[in-house]
Amino acid sequence: MEFDVMTRADTWDNVAALARDVEAMGASGMLFTEGAQVPWMQIAAAALAAPGLHFCTGIAVAFPRSPMVSAQIAWELARNTQGRFRLGLGSQVRPHIVRRYGAEFEHPARRMRDYVLAVKAALRAFRGEARLEHEGEFYQLTLLTPQWAPERHGFEDVKVDMSAVNPLMLRATGEVADGLHVHPMHSLPYIHNRVLPALAEGAARAGRSVEDIDLIVPVLAVAGDTAEEREGLAREAKTAIGFYGATPVYAFQFDDLGYEGKRNELSAALRAGGREAVVDLVDDELMSHFAVVARWDDMADELIKRYKGLAARLVMYHTKQSIRENPANLAKWGEIARAVRAA
Repeated sequence: MEFDVMTRADTWDNVAALARDVEAMGASGMLFTEGAQVPWMQIAAAALAAPGLHFCTGIAVAFPRSPMVSAQIAWELARNTQGRFRLGLGSQVRPHIVRRYGAEFEHPARRMRDYVLAVKAALRAFRGEARLEHEGEFYQLTLLTPQWAPERHGFEDVKVDMSAVNPLMLRATGEVADGLHVHPMHSLPYIHNRVLPALAEGAARAGRSVEDIDLIVPVLAVAGDTAEEREGLAREAKTAIGFYGATPVYAFQFDDLGYEGKRNELSAALRAGGREAVVDLVDDELMSHFAVVARWDDMADELIKRYKGLAARLVMYHTKQSIRENPANLAKWGEIARAVRAA
């Protein structure tokens, strides 16, 4: 398994410094999520600072961008990182797409399927394998004259991944994507009982196997030798579980684990008191389903036991925060990274 560190919006200088730390500690790479900033300039800053790392987006928001634009950006990043880049795409949710981006959101699973196929058609055209002739349900790309085609390079096998939670999107991912970005709020029963069967069904539609699809798995890893040392990361993990769990799209995971009604409880608390209000509703037992809590010396073993054979890449969700709060933790995360990669 590869071992990546996630980062959110930040300055280029800070991202470059983090990239140097991540490279020095022996991690595989970095994952950039798109929220308050687009990820592309941050990836460029990180790649220049730490050219040995692998980079991916997890995720870049698809619908506000043309598939051609996404393909061009991925092609440029693949070239300049010497092939150490994967394009991770996601649909986001309707309010953001419609009200923040001013884009269309109807039939998101079908639209994402068509979007990824359009991106891949553009990449094939860039490689000179075929004319650009994508006539999909939502996207039509049919013009790429030589003067507008990007220059060929030696790193043209660009992987295109999708994020998915529900069965429709999971099946679409299995059908057309190279990898799946699993949601950070996940349990092992969810992966085994819902994710893998839906992926396999989608893959079979395209004559593929589920083994052809890489699982990229963000982990809420809470490391520390004492409860006091773990307190900060534990609170962040509980906040994430409570925030995501308050929305209907993730509620079924609670039901699957026997926590019926937990989503409504969290939603009411979130409306009344914001993110801080949900922390007390996520006890240690509930957190254990969605987070890996361990002493420093045990964390690598716990990650390997939980995800070996499932994940191609593990993404540490709060490791950046851990390092920034205590620089001495960099070496500890480095030991974990090396052990996970060796496994």
